[in-house]
Amino acid sequence: MKKIYLAVFCMLSFALPAAADMGTDFRDHFRAGALADYNRDVSMLLGQADFHTGKGTTFPGFDIGASVSAVKTSDDNFSDEKYLYVPFITAETQLPILGLGVAARGTQYNGFKSLGGGLKWHGSLALIHLSAAAFYDRSGTDYYDADHYSASASASVNVLFFTPYVGVGYDYSSLKVKDMGAASGQKSDDGTVRYTAGVNFHPLPLVYVYGAYTYTKYSQGFQGGVGLNF
Repeated sequence: MKKIYLAVFCMLSFALPAAADMGTDFRDHFRAGALADYNRDVSMLLGQADFHTGKGTTFPGFDIGASVSAVKTSDDNFSDEKYLYVPFITAETQLPILGLGVAARGTQYNGFKSLGGGLKWHGSLALIHLSAAAFYDRSGTDYYDADHYSASASASVNVLFFTPYVGVGYDYSSLKVKDMGAASGQKSDDGTVRYTAGVNFHPLPLVYVYGAYTYTKYSQGFQGGVGLNF
């Protein structure tokens, strides 16, 4: 199974539009006054991955998936790219206590690395599935490091083979420039609220594909992927 999802991760990576190395792009176009916008866009890139299923697993369930997260660069982001793209591998299982689940996610793509994990809670109210999550991610390139924190909540319903969901979250990220001469040590600490709407489609038992749209005050993003939930 691990080989299957690594293969899917590679296929998603190759399917992404050609883009400049994120580290080189950061170094070549850096502007101190626009660092906050860049930081918020990267933070959103990570944060929207909180909703990769729309809900959590149930004990002793397990979820593993591969996805692509894309964010339209905000107006004052100095990046030379119109969109930032990152594929992710995600995994989640539930602990036999308090309905809590544990999740991990990571990527290494186009000069960008990230590894994170968090806790998720899953419950229900009548026919509505509810979930809440908190994540921490450590990410960066050769020219910056960032600490990302997020808190999210979502609600979903099952309608035949579909599970539409909506969610709200908050991302906070601290990004620090490194190995860039006089610019080294400059920082941006900022947070923003994001809103997400998406849908999971279950074409086969245990298998799902999904797509979602995310909006913040500064930008918008998209995510899509495939997973196995049992």
